[in-house]
Order: sequence, then structure tokens, then C-alpha cells
Amino acid sequence: MKFFLRFLFVISFVFLLQGVNAERLVLVSASYGKNILAITNSEGKVLWSYKTSGPQRGHAGHHDVHLLANGNILYHDSWTKLTEVTLGKKVVWAYDSGEMNGNEGKRVDVHAFARLKNGNTSIVESGVGRIIEVNRKGEIVHQFPMKKDGRENTRWARFTPEGNHLVTSENPGIVTEYNRNGEIVWDYLVKTRCYGAIRLSNGNTLIATGSGKSVIEVTVDKKVVWEIKEKVPDTQIELGWMTALQELKNGNFIIGNCHAGENNPQIFEINRKKKVNWEFDEWDLVGNGLAVWQVLEGREAKRLKRKLAQLKK
Repeated sequence: MKFFLRFLFVISFVFLLQGVNAERLVLVSASYGKNILAITNSEGKVLWSYKTSGPQRGHAGHHDVHLLANGNILYHDSWTKLTEVTLGKKVVWAYDSGEMNGNEGKRVDVHAFARLKNGNTSIVESGVGRIIEVNRKGEIVHQFPMKKDGRENTRWARFTPEGNHLVTSENPGIVTEYNRNGEIVWDYLVKTRCYGAIRLSNGNTLIATGSGKSVIEVTVDKKVVWEIKEKVPDTQIELGWMTALQELKNGNFIIGNCHAGENNPQIFEINRKKKVNWEFDEWDLVGNGLAVWQVLEGREAKRLKRKLAQLKK
């Protein structure tokens, strides 16, 4: 009997841990007429939302978003301006690449940015073709130019474990890895209007090919070792404009499926056997223009839920 009770306790504890690990929130940043930041649970229930103005100049697209360590959200709702807003919806920091540090009057687009551990902000300035790091006062503390063979027409950018910049560009469709000195240490030609890339825990690079309607995993020596294209095998999911990417601790990938129409999920989780484990299909909330998002799990998700709950008190 004692053995049986002990067995039940162990099983219950395992399921409890699984429930904690299964905690999932989704931060989305959608434009194309939706113009909204929102935090939802895994089923798409909106827990928090914030209206944005939406980028101008005839084409609307939120292309990056980050939940920061302090609980604030860093986003952009114009092609040049970054904004940090609290969950209480107070703007606490902003930076406009179209007006600051020598860019006034120039064509500048910002598609990628990140808050660094030292409190500075890294900004990839497309058009003028440079990557800058600014402090809270908006002063440049570090910068380097990107290579001017079309690589300055950027989309997403993410850091590698070594601190290098992994930057994608549309024309040519290429992934370029720059070190802090601006030197190219690796690149991969995709030949489509490439959107996103991340360095995986195994050292390979996962690439969302944008208009190529595919996601590929590429080794250091540029060999494709995993791929989905046009459609996810054994499902009805058709691939659209492939955008943001995330690797989970369990090795699965979360993939952004933008402009795929209302019959397809905007985000989905897939494992290496190409089995889809989760879908985010919230057409009414994000429409056909959800390019960027951030999936939060485990302790990070629980911490965010507590902060959201405190706002209601």
C-alpha cells in the first residue's frame, strides 16, 4: 500500500512539473491594419493588449518585438522609431533612427533591434547600412557599417552565443554573420527574399526564407540537414512568408507563418520529425500580417502572468 501511495505521489509530481513546463504565453506584434501588441495564453486568449499606430510610408509591418528582463516591451510602430512601454502602458524610452546620430533626411528603415545586458540597445539600420549600439541617452557607443552589396537592406537580426550579429537581407537573400568589428565571419546565400535566422544550440543555423516558403537548417559548411517547404508534411498547413524563429529547450522549433491566409496558423511548433505539436491561429486578433512574436514558457511565462495579475489589483 505504501509503495502504491508513493507511486501515486511520484506520478502526480511528474504531472505537476509537466504542467509548469507547459505554461506558455505569446507576445505578438501585428500590423497590416491590426496595429496591436498583445499577450495571449497558448489558446489565444488575450491577457493584455496595447494599440500601436502602425508603420507608415504605404507598407505596414512590425518586424521585431522583445519582452525585456524588466517586464517592459520594446517594439516599433514606425519604420524608424523604437519605443519601450511598461505593462502599465507608460512609455519610458524612445529612439528615432530617422532623426538621430546623423540620419536626418536619409532613408532609414529599422527592422531589427535588441536590448543588451548592459542596458544599451542594438539597432540595425537598413538603408544607411549600419549597426549601432546606443545608450539610454541615445548616444552611439559602438557602430560598424554593413557590407554594401545589398546586405544593408536588412530584415531580422539575432545574436549568436559568441556575440556576433546574424543578419538577414532581402536583396540579395543572404544571411550574414558579422563580428563586433564588422567583419564577415560566415554567410549563406538563400536566393529568396530572406527574413529570419537564428543560431541553434547545435551550432547550425535555422533560416526562414521569407518568400521561399521554407525553413532550412544549415550546417557551418553550408549543408542543408533539415527542411520544410511549401507545406508541412502530413498536415494541411501551407507555408506563406516565413519570418520569425525560436528554438525551444526540448529542441523543437517555433516558426512564424506570415501572409499564409486565414486557413493556416500564424505560428506553429514543429519537432525534428516534422510533427506539429502546437498551433497559434488567431486570425481575428492578428490577421494576415503577424511577422514577429515571442513565445514565453516555464518560469518566464509564470513571472509575466504574475505581473499581469498585479495590474488588475
